[in-house]
Amino acid sequence: MSESSPTVTLRVGVSSCLLGQKVRYDRGHKRDRFLSDELGPFVDWVPVCPEVESGLGLPRPTMHLAKNGDSVVLIETKSGLDHTRTMKAFARRRVRELRELNLSGYVLKKDSPSCGMTRVKVRNEKGMPDRNGVGVFAAILLQALPNLPIEEEGRLHDARLRENFIERIFAFQRLNMLFTGHWTRQQVVAFHTAHKLQLMAHSTKIYRDLGQRVAAVKDLPRTEFRDGYIGDFMTALSKVVSPGRNTNVLQHCAGYFKKQLTFGERAELTDLIHDYRKGLVPLVVPLTLIRHFARLYDIDYLKGQYFLDPHPRELMLRNHV
Repeated sequence: MSESSPTVTLRVGVSSCLLGQKVRYDRGHKRDRFLSDELGPFVDWVPVCPEVESGLGLPRPTMHLAKNGDSVVLIETKSGLDHTRTMKAFARRRVRELRELNLSGYVLKKDSPSCGMTRVKVRNEKGMPDRNGVGVFAAILLQALPNLPIEEEGRLHDARLRENFIERIFAFQRLNMLFTGHWTRQQVVAFHTAHKLQLMAHSTKIYRDLGQRVAAVKDLPRTEFRDGYIGDFMTALSKVVSPGRNTNVLQHCAGYFKKQLTFGERAELTDLIHDYRKGLVPLVVPLTLIRHFARLYDIDYLKGQYFLDPHPRELMLRNHV
């Protein structure tokens, strides 16, 4: 890993309306400024509108999810016309196409009966809405690509969830790059080492489990190792990091140059880490000083850790967590 932020463009699926495309039932859109303006320069978007692409057209009647026995169906609100079979057939076909694109992530439109990921309204037998549904397209996407980082745009307004999602899409891209072609044990060890502190911040247990898996890589079938490593790695990163866990890793970082630091430098770093834990400064503040000391004292191990730079600094995500 270089000391600069990762800048390789990655491919991310997205609900078309979030990019400003006028594909909603009323020919409107739901353009999201963070996605289009801030994340956009780092991403090759793959826009998808299940409702338009499945042939429902523009404009179109409003639809909702409804309970039908043990099933949930997608129906037009006024006419009651059932579009479930058409949408599911489209979704399975489109997700197969998306799988071939090696996506690094996906952003879905919240509350949509096709794209909503969680808490979508489902009308029960009495016609009353319960917020316990998943959009028809989203459900098939989630099932088919369980390791893919997927979020709703609404949840990305939360600074911690936003930082976690962006961290995951860049990590997933690196994972895919690692396991493309004929990967070697040495490459896996180097990858795992570079992500040690990042994994520890999310889950020390999964980090240890992955370490045991890496140690036994020669004894496992290659496909089994690859799939198991990717699954556990992404499970770890899906756990949103608390300030306490970040503090533990920051203190771990500080230990790598405690002998080189002057009394004043140690005191300054210790104070900043404590201030972060207490919520007085954002994560970027102690991290900036750690990066400075790692360069100043040429600590190669720390300079190679993705914990310090998991995503482009230009996004300034750690200024808000």
